[in-house]
Amino acid sequence: MYQKTVLDNGLRIVTSAMPHTRSVCLGIFVGAGSRYEDAEKAGLSHFIEHLCFKGTQRRGTTKEISEAIEGVGGMLNGATDKEMTVYWCKVARPHFRLALDVLADMLRYSKFDPVEVEKERGVIIEELGVLMDTPHQRVDVLIDEVIWPNQPLGREVMGTKETVSALSREMMLSYLSHQYVPSNTVVSIAGNISHEEVVASISDAFGDWPGGRPEAWYPANDDQEAPRICLERRDTEQAHICLGIRGLSITHPDRFTLNLLNIILGEGMSSRLFLEIRERRGLAYDIHSYVNHYLDSGSIIIYAGVTPKLVGDAIEAILVELNRLKEDIPESEIIKAKELGKGRLMLRMEDTRSVAGWMGGQELLTGHIRTVDEVVSIIDSIAPEELKRVARGLLVTERLNLAIVGPLEGRKRLESLLRL
Repeated sequence: MYQKTVLDNGLRIVTSAMPHTRSVCLGIFVGAGSRYEDAEKAGLSHFIEHLCFKGTQRRGTTKEISEAIEGVGGMLNGATDKEMTVYWCKVARPHFRLALDVLADMLRYSKFDPVEVEKERGVIIEELGVLMDTPHQRVDVLIDEVIWPNQPLGREVMGTKETVSALSREMMLSYLSHQYVPSNTVVSIAGNISHEEVVASISDAFGDWPGGRPEAWYPANDDQEAPRICLERRDTEQAHICLGIRGLSITHPDRFTLNLLNIILGEGMSSRLFLEIRERRGLAYDIHSYVNHYLDSGSIIIYAGVTPKLVGDAIEAILVELNRLKEDIPESEIIKAKELGKGRLMLRMEDTRSVAGWMGGQELLTGHIRTVDEVVSIIDSIAPEELKRVARGLLVTERLNLAIVGPLEGRKRLESLLRL
């Protein structure tokens, strides 16, 4: 059961009352991310998120901000993705107003002190270094670059060392004035609290927030006529593989069908990839698949960490499993996958943070919040022929993309393998 109110300035408030809990989670979702940045400003949204934790006019330092929440046993954090930036705080119910005050203070009155800007620039460059030194994270970045080359959707959210080094405080304040506006923001709150109390409190904190018109995001270019490959040589013990296929947007009517196919393919220890690649053939320790849904595009990604000499065997075996999805899937396997998907969704919804995230993300990106019961009903209604139709439409040779980080050279054999 969700309730929604829109303030006069355009700020959307969504709530879910969970009276059985002792906590409240507040999430503030802003339409800001790497898809809103041109090449020269790559990493700007992420940089701003960091700086919102570096001191406000009333709480001058990171220490004062963190101690305000941790001093009452709460949790405070933020995250930037391709299409949104999220600030969230989870506290015991009596501390709701404190949590709201801290988040509103950070969002509206952060100082962006020039000294802190330069310090945090160095921190983010170190964060980029960690990503570069972590092969399984690096290959996850590369596969997006291969699927969506030379466009914002394919870029690393943090940017690059070069772009981060060039971002100025003036750029940040200009971007902030456009994207951090009420009409581009959703406040999502779940926990032991009423909608009426939430609306009254948020009206006090955000009611005088001046409006503005946010910049639009850059649309995806999904043109692809042949498989694409990116090899990044590293002297590592394993070769880290991502095989990616362009998928479906967050509003596409077949996205739940694709999610179910993904469960069958590579989610959990009873999935086809795990049983075949790891258990039967012993080709990988970690192998799994996952789905991304964006505003106008999407992807299905398969990851595996493999001994370098077995890369070819692993890719061949993965492609066999992808082709098998285009055949009739046994009813028992479909039922098992549906129950896994429904069960994990319902278990997540016991946590106030998960519920706040469920509501806030949907409201910001689609303007509509599906209930858990609605999604469960959709999953139950997916027919075997729909699975086959979606698999045959998406799993085709010209959509294949491959990224590998590891001690490999030469592309010819890999190119010859990429066939569905």
